[in-house]
Amino acid sequence: MDYPNDQAPGAPIRAGVPEHGRIPKYYAVKTQVSALIAELGEGELLPTERDLAVRFGVSRETLRQALRELLLEGRLRRMGRGTVVAGPKLEQPLSLASYTEGVRRQGRRPGRTLIGLDRFPCSAKLAIDLGLERGDPVWHLERVLLADDERVGLESTYVEVARVPELDTDFEPDSSFYGYLHDRLGIGFGDADERLETVLATPREALLIGTPPALPMLLIHRVSRDTTGRPLERVRSLYRGDRFSFTTRLGPSAG
Repeated sequence: MDYPNDQAPGAPIRAGVPEHGRIPKYYAVKTQVSALIAELGEGELLPTERDLAVRFGVSRETLRQALRELLLEGRLRRMGRGTVVAGPKLEQPLSLASYTEGVRRQGRRPGRTLIGLDRFPCSAKLAIDLGLERGDPVWHLERVLLADDERVGLESTYVEVARVPELDTDFEPDSSFYGYLHDRLGIGFGDADERLETVLATPREALLIGTPPALPMLLIHRVSRDTTGRPLERVRSLYRGDRFSFTTRLGPSAG
């Protein structure tokens, strides 16, 4: 049996049809709404829930389940009291390229909103990650990530005060931290350890990013080193799962 939709990038196996062939009613409606989304195009307003329920001959609750999944997948987004067709997800490379570079490559305008810049004594765990002694002063820089003024993530950066002593006076919070290190301080990035996982945002994080707490997030933990191998920063980056995907290039294994 052929399933032509399987050939579309990211399409589910057998287009979501279970082996026993029985398709949940909400999923059938989801497929119909997906076809409508393709007809409407980015930014177009979706008909009301009542109109869609009548059109597809289902209950409002069945329709809402289909819409919830499409919202979580980033196919739709809320705007005011309505729902509109969302644009494509931002693709961020899993590399040492900065957030700024990744967003600009896709023709979007990167930005950041400062939440806080604090100085505090380094904890034991953070000291290990940054190669410091417990109690050494570190900066904590927290910013909301923007793409064309849309809030898409939250980033927390920890760095030794001695490496960037004038961060609080010499750095523009809405600019690239990597650019600041390279262009102003002559510090280059060598390599990094990175871990990616899915999480739910805390109530505070959801409020800052402007998303429902139930929206899945992509969380990246990174410890970066400079060109000499010395630890430079620890970063916790939280991205909206409905607005981001991550890409990387793989080579052959040495083993």
